[in-house]
Amino acid sequence: MSDAGNIQWFPGHMTKTRRLIEADLKMVDAVVEVTDARIPESSRNPIMDELVGTKPRIMIMNKCDVADEKTTNAWRKYYESRGICVIVCDCRSGKGINRFLPTVKQLLSELIERRKARGMIGKALRLMVVGIPNVGKSSFINRMANSKKTKVGDRPGVTRGKQWVSIDRDVELLDMPGILWPKFEDKDVAQRLAFTGAVKDEVMDTAALARALGEVLMRDYPELVKARYKIAGEGDILTEIAKARGMLVSGGEPDTERAAAALLNEFRGGKLGRITLEMPPETNGV
Repeated sequence: MSDAGNIQWFPGHMTKTRRLIEADLKMVDAVVEVTDARIPESSRNPIMDELVGTKPRIMIMNKCDVADEKTTNAWRKYYESRGICVIVCDCRSGKGINRFLPTVKQLLSELIERRKARGMIGKALRLMVVGIPNVGKSSFINRMANSKKTKVGDRPGVTRGKQWVSIDRDVELLDMPGILWPKFEDKDVAQRLAFTGAVKDEVMDTAALARALGEVLMRDYPELVKARYKIAGEGDILTEIAKARGMLVSGGEPDTERAAAALLNEFRGGKLGRITLEMPPETNGV
């Protein structure tokens, strides 16, 4: 593999966010963890289990429209078998998002009944929304609030400060900035995050990253790649893409930098088809 996964990146605002989460957990009734369905486990923050503890939690597997449907279903079953409530959805289109409020009220039904018994009618359920950069937290909150209360972007680091958002009279969401872990100890995890854009491209060697992505795609989804780029898939993938698309520099040499940008952008935009980059542990190697 390339050096594309050698990342050490932990901006100061993410350290601050960890402290905010620890402080604000006392204020909420449950935690909503947004993940990228293309890399469900790699897009989870490993410290979240430690931070959240026994708080009720809902996992939003976002971007299901660009993930492999069969693999998404396998991941859903995997997490549910571990007692995690899962909603598979696409926050930009709204697919599957109508399950969220009923799921919240079912998950917190005992709390709701205890509050009723104490005469605490009308007290809103409060949920903290967490996730690493670029998994779609802001898209999720905007869809639920039917507004543009949060900044939405396709680059990491867009949401910087926490804010409360009311999504109906009974439920409020606390939007937290995206956080990543102190270091990427697993090279494969680091690469998957970079493939999907959770790491700023400015800190990456994009050609090495695109070649590493090409290796994974040609191993797991070769027909999608060949069909998209009209290539044989027998040589350097960036050279093949550049030649097939007429991306040439002076002298007629293939422009592999442009080809790298095309491969990364088109994968991230779902233009190659529905692709998931990791399998649940039970099905690895199957």
